Amino acid sequence: MITFFLSIALLLAGYFIYGKMVERIFGIRTDLKTPAYALTDGVDYVPMSWGRIFLIQFLNIAGLGPVFGAVMGAMYGPAAFLWIVFGSIFGGAVHDFFSGMLSIRNNGMSLPEIIGKYMGTGFKQLMRGFTVVLMVLVGAVFVAGPAKLLADMTPVFMGFTFWCIVVFLYYILATLLPVDKIIGKIYPVFGFAMLFMAVGILAALIWHWAPIPEITPATLHNMHPNADNYPLFPMLFISIACGAISGFHATQSPLMARCMKNEREGRRVFYGAMIAEAVVALIWAAAAMSFFGSVGGLHEFLAKNGNNAAPVVQTITHTWLGTVGGILAIIGVIAAPITSGDTAFRSARLIIADFIHYSQKSLKNRLWVSIPLFAAALILLQINFDIIWRYFAWANQTLATAFLWTVTVYLACEKKCYLLTLLPAMLMTMVICSYIAIAPEGFGLSVHIGYAAGAVCTAIATGWFFREITN
Repeated sequence: MITFFLSIALLLAGYFIYGKMVERIFGIRTDLKTPAYALTDGVDYVPMSWGRIFLIQFLNIAGLGPVFGAVMGAMYGPAAFLWIVFGSIFGGAVHDFFSGMLSIRNNGMSLPEIIGKYMGTGFKQLMRGFTVVLMVLVGAVFVAGPAKLLADMTPVFMGFTFWCIVVFLYYILATLLPVDKIIGKIYPVFGFAMLFMAVGILAALIWHWAPIPEITPATLHNMHPNADNYPLFPMLFISIACGAISGFHATQSPLMARCMKNEREGRRVFYGAMIAEAVVALIWAAAAMSFFGSVGGLHEFLAKNGNNAAPVVQTITHTWLGTVGGILAIIGVIAAPITSGDTAFRSARLIIADFIHYSQKSLKNRLWVSIPLFAAALILLQINFDIIWRYFAWANQTLATAFLWTVTVYLACEKKCYLLTLLPAMLMTMVICSYIAIAPEGFGLSVHIGYAAGAVCTAIATGWFFREITN
């Protein structure tokens, strides 16, 4: 368990040490009036306490990623711990912090508008469409995922279709009503379930002194059962997204930026929520690698269950936490994606409203923007869940890459330390470009060609950046 405990310690140290450095580089202003006060509208701009905002932000970004993604990432072995820890500290948490703080500095501006401000009008138009499509994908994914879990826990007549309808109706209400009416009130309940799940599994890991594999020269290799087709790089970096770095998070941060009372709360809410999510991912990766006796045992169990992470989660929680604890834990797993799905649609509504300069104060206006989004999600629900998830995963990391480059340009323009995000941006460019070249849902090229393509794309992006800042 040395690797596991050391990983948790590094994440905490990252928050207090590296997070403080990131905050200092950005330069918070405690004297500035935040959008929550400057633009209060009782719908989206609503001042709330930092504790409530933290919980909402945490649940918004958590989704299925730090649980299901961590379980699937555990198939690669202890290397997953390294990606979760260092990806979160140097990539994901920095990414989330700047997405929130730049929104605060720009009157609660949504993500595509922030990208456009620093990357130009053409890139802004591209990101507007790309981000809305991603939000609808997230909404569809986070309808299907929770519905499947709920259908497994309830009588036959309350099947997958029934729960899809229930979850979808909730999303409609959460998207249309003021942020403090549903989201601000029920998230504490969902938060308890999510925290119970993580703390309960952590306690079980310690109580059973689970055989969590250590990182050694002998274990630091690709343990995936189909390693030839699933190379550690870049597949692991796509499998574990929300537990390390995720572009979806940048779409959620502006929602809370519109509710924050003071910039001093930024590190706690944005950087801190990402670290908290990384801890959850770390716990689930450790549980998946150890519960079945070894990483190989995990492979066997997944193979028998169609490589579906849901049975892994159900088996671990019911065995280690008992019937009541297992139900509460599963509710936590269900709550996390639901609380991401509702804010995905809400974020899409605000992105479109910002784009067309359409006030969202009246319910009628909110309906006009939301109806096409819900219709698109209903169509996507007819497509196989696994296909939607694969494309969502790549699109998610592509958005994270775009925003990292945006922050790098911002820092360079402000004459601040742009190396803070330049190196993560280069890494993620290599990840997404090599992945789409290698993956079956991409071009299906060989690993060597994929790596070469990724390296060329990274060199072009880096060259473009240095050309722009020197002009």
